[in-house]
Amino acid sequence: MGKKKTIHKFIFPTLTSNYFIRVSSVAILAYLFFTYLFIPVHISGTSMEPTYHDGSINFTWRLHYLFNKPERYDIVTVRFAGKKVMLLKRVVALAGETVEFKNGKLLVNGKKIEEPYVRYPCNWDLEPRLVEEGNVYLVGDNRNMPLKQHTFGQTSIKRIMGVPLW
Repeated sequence: MGKKKTIHKFIFPTLTSNYFIRVSSVAILAYLFFTYLFIPVHISGTSMEPTYHDGSINFTWRLHYLFNKPERYDIVTVRFAGKKVMLLKRVVALAGETVEFKNGKLLVNGKKIEEPYVRYPCNWDLEPRLVEEGNVYLVGDNRNMPLKQHTFGQTSIKRIMGVPLW
């Protein structure tokens, strides 16, 4: 008889003020956790294939760049058109470097960069561009797409929200 009463109390708890405080605390902590530390990101489009696929969901860890700066090859979540839209892109050049795409290859400061994560080389060229101080240069991994659809280009480090968890 005691086991049935315990299960009944678990499913239908006694509604006391202590119960509401606990449930409210958990709800507030979950809201803060998923609003400020782990932000869900819906991946829309094929600009990051084969690394990430259209329609998948990932979480962004916001605290990664609290003490670190973005480095080349990092995949970052970047704010686009306000706080609601976020995109995943890869950092290919840092401040003070010159980035260009020539004959399907990425060149940084005139040197070819190996990119094992790129399945198809790009079929377009990009003239050399200097990355300004406080910025990074971002592109998607699917370089076979037209230039305007996959490249994010030069953007401020302040717009980077964090890194995807997986």
